[in-house]
Amino acid sequence: MIDRDCPEGLLNEEYTAAIELIDASYRHWTGENLPTPDSLSPTERLHWLHAHAPYSLLAHGTEDDPLFFYANQQTLACFKYPRSEFLGMPSRFSASPLDRAMRQTLLEQVTAHGIAHGYSGYRVDKAGNAFMIHEGKVWTLIDRNGQRKGQAALFWPDAGRVGELG
Repeated sequence: MIDRDCPEGLLNEEYTAAIELIDASYRHWTGENLPTPDSLSPTERLHWLHAHAPYSLLAHGTEDDPLFFYANQQTLACFKYPRSEFLGMPSRFSASPLDRAMRQTLLEQVTAHGIAHGYSGYRVDKAGNAFMIHEGKVWTLIDRNGQRKGQAALFWPDAGRVGELG
């Protein structure tokens, strides 16, 4: 489990390991690294993904009711949760009760095929307000031994900025 008390934006060993797992799994399914500016060193790249990416990057585990174990700064801004409350929360709460069936169908597709692309839909923030996510990708997290470790997602909060890294 990720350290829920780590100050916002700081990259500790657990976050580094989580981002590396998320990135390696994304590369496994897509053949590409997570999108980042080309000029970054490997260490700068991990920090950028965690603290400065313009897209949300989040992951949940393999529990029967999966719990979030990673969220970057953009995710926390979209969902309006402090890290200490978001991490450990059941991921089903990221969608409103009306949208959970569609979310579950998406997750089942990812379980069956490894990855799903192009998802757009509504999510709900801490106050219960709906917001739209754009061009979402969801993929299965797998470790170096091929063991399933959960699922990760990338989504863009602003349709007009999809693909823009700066």
